[in-house]
Amino acid sequence: MTADSVQSIIDQLHEQAEADLPNEETPDVGIVMGSDSDLPTMAGGQGKRPGAYAALADELGFEEQTDYEDAPESRFTFETFVVSAHRTPDLMYAYAETAEARGIDVIVAGAGGKSADLPNMTASIAYPLPVIGVPVQEKSVDSVIGMPQGAPITAVDAGKSFNAALTAAQILSRQHGEIRERLVEYHEGLQEEVGEVSRDLNELGTPGFKDEYWGEE
Repeated sequence: MTADSVQSIIDQLHEQAEADLPNEETPDVGIVMGSDSDLPTMAGGQGKRPGAYAALADELGFEEQTDYEDAPESRFTFETFVVSAHRTPDLMYAYAETAEARGIDVIVAGAGGKSADLPNMTASIAYPLPVIGVPVQEKSVDSVIGMPQGAPITAVDAGKSFNAALTAAQILSRQHGEIRERLVEYHEGLQEEVGEVSRDLNELGTPGFKDEYWGEE
């Protein structure tokens, strides 16, 4: 028995798959998670390190698409869903099964707990669409990466959905030079930050650096 709210999303996904919209108007990246409790890891905030949302929206200029039939102005977009492998398996199957037809080019899937099955099940159903798994907790790592030969999944370390989003962008960059340029600019920014810190540490000395950066006397 499928709840009405879940069935409505399943029907919506299938309708969107049949719409055959141009790729420019559909989300490029799909972000799914097993529970809204995974959102701090997948999106960042609430004292957590930056997540996939921050990588795509803040660093690379993607916009979140909340209406499939009304794309944002940005050429590159992503969408976000809660899709539980255990509580809503029909929804998980429908999302993975329709993702490619809906224009999704890569999926970032996060799940927590010891039975973090959403990423690998999504990868199996969506194949050959690439799926990047995010173990939300350390205890989720073995479940996410434990795929048999012939059933591939790419995965990042526990909690590092930011890196998963960067990997998704790297995949897209093979077809989109604009995304490649954004990735290079982001990386150059990281290099500049390290260079500035290194120079300050050398010129200020350790005590002066600690006082300048950490507020220590």
